[in-house]
Amino acid sequence: MTHQYQQLIELFHQCFYHDYKTRLVAGTDEPYYQPAQTQPAQTQPAHTPEDDHQIVFAHGFFASALHEIAHWCIAGEQRRQQFDYGYWYEPDGRSAEQQAEFEHVERKPQALEWLFSLCAGVPFQVSVDNLGGIEVSRNEFTKAVQEQLHHYIINGLPPRAETFARALADYYQQPWPASTITTWDNI
Repeated sequence: MTHQYQQLIELFHQCFYHDYKTRLVAGTDEPYYQPAQTQPAQTQPAHTPEDDHQIVFAHGFFASALHEIAHWCIAGEQRRQQFDYGYWYEPDGRSAEQQAEFEHVERKPQALEWLFSLCAGVPFQVSVDNLGGIEVSRNEFTKAVQEQLHHYIINGLPPRAETFARALADYYQQPWPASTITTWDNI
């Protein structure tokens, strides 16, 4: 089965649009989250795209869509009312301290992205996202992300993440990966 981002857009819509009025959108540049620009009115004449929250993923990349969905699955109600969930983003060229903070924040969404990748049957690789900065240990960050995913499987996934992961596994005809994750040797 081929993996096209349009499939993710449709699956996300089926899982979440009714309850969250959130759309997954293929972008042409950097990813971001845009909360709805209009507040629901009692009598709205017409529904416009600004009436919906939007998760915009980068350049139509399948992996970018999975990553941005992971961020949304973690964000609480208040965060989902802010542009890009109210998070800071430090571009390439981070200091060691900034990179450590980035990895601390990114551990959870990248763990969910890994789960989504397993459920879709696509490869996953962590993103240290600091090409112009200090040297980063990809192996250490991979282990931290793997430990977070293991923790989620043992202690429970965020509800929206589990809903989407199960929809992916069903659509792409992949087994639920919990037994694989809990038996990884290097945890």
